[in-house]
Amino acid sequence: MKYLAYLSTFSILLLISCGKEEEKTVEEIIASGNETEIQEKRESLSKEMREINSNLKKLDEKLESFEDNSGLALVEALRLDAKTFKHYIKVQGDVQTDKNILIYPEFSGVLEKIFIKEGDEVRKGQKLAKIDEGGLSSQLAEMKAQRELAKTRFDRQKRLWEENIGSEIQFLEAKTAFEQLDNSVEQMQSQLNKATIYAPFDGKIDEIITDQGQVVAPSQTPIFRILNLGEMYVSANVPENFVGSIDVGTEAIVDIRAINKSFTAKVSQVSSNISESNRNFRVRVPIPDSIDFVKPNLIATVKLNDYSSENAIAIPENILQENASGESFTFALDMESDKIGTAAQKTLKVGKSYEGEIEILKGLKADDIVVSEGARTIQKDEKVKVVNFEKK
Repeated sequence: MKYLAYLSTFSILLLISCGKEEEKTVEEIIASGNETEIQEKRESLSKEMREINSNLKKLDEKLESFEDNSGLALVEALRLDAKTFKHYIKVQGDVQTDKNILIYPEFSGVLEKIFIKEGDEVRKGQKLAKIDEGGLSSQLAEMKAQRELAKTRFDRQKRLWEENIGSEIQFLEAKTAFEQLDNSVEQMQSQLNKATIYAPFDGKIDEIITDQGQVVAPSQTPIFRILNLGEMYVSANVPENFVGSIDVGTEAIVDIRAINKSFTAKVSQVSSNISESNRNFRVRVPIPDSIDFVKPNLIATVKLNDYSSENAIAIPENILQENASGESFTFALDMESDKIGTAAQKTLKVGKSYEGEIEILKGLKADDIVVSEGARTIQKDEKVKVVNFEKK
């Protein structure tokens, strides 16, 4: 039933103007060019329109009370609104840092002295420990003395050679002897330097693995674990079919359940290699410094935004239905009044779904009203009564 609410604005204004013949017509006021008079006329008509609409609504409500709507199906409805729709994939990752290493000695011998203790903060280049060098210092001192003597001989032969005194062979022998000793001293010094262990970067001594007094050997005996928690990140494996949708800058939502912390960040690095063993590629998401209690190897859940759509229409996935042809559809309401409407079946083209919502690519638009509850009990073109309105 169509009520007075469906009278056009033009008809209403015509009735108003006919009932007040003594007043100037709208055309006459516009022709006068008087801005004040035009504004006053507009405000007057707007006020009358509001009063008429209010009265029409009251009349509609009263007329509805005369109708027998007791047999109409009761439904809940949802008014759609355009929004940004995002889809995420979920993968598992773990907390890592590139500065978490075991320090091995480069020199064999007894671990003579440890200069730090567990938990100490150290600076890059700081002395951590010393290995007994087994008399290399004395050998080095002797070789340095021999080098100084060889250098003196070489310098003297060089001066004589430049003055054309002496033979070339004497000059070359002195030069060779000095260079050989100089190289030997450098090699011995380099070897001796390996007896002292230095911090490779700023960090914290997380663990002292080998006790003072034990014999250590290169690549066999770890002595310390040192780490730096200032540049932590989450590393995760992503299936290869997402290569085209996950890149540097992709939004990531990270949840570290063990410490009850969540944060949103951007992917900072994407591996260029696909693993042959699991057909995955790795991504890295930096952890903000504001997140406390983060430790290497904590398990993290990572949601990666692989798809976004601006001004999208999305509806609850549970209100979708499927016809015999396999097409998705739902019911949209053509409202006759605030509460009464007719259910029109809308065939839909759907996109991705995420957390109970599905994007509608075709078939619905903003401000459409869809049945959110009770849709499975109504038929196409059936008149229904709306008991609750929501906005999506």
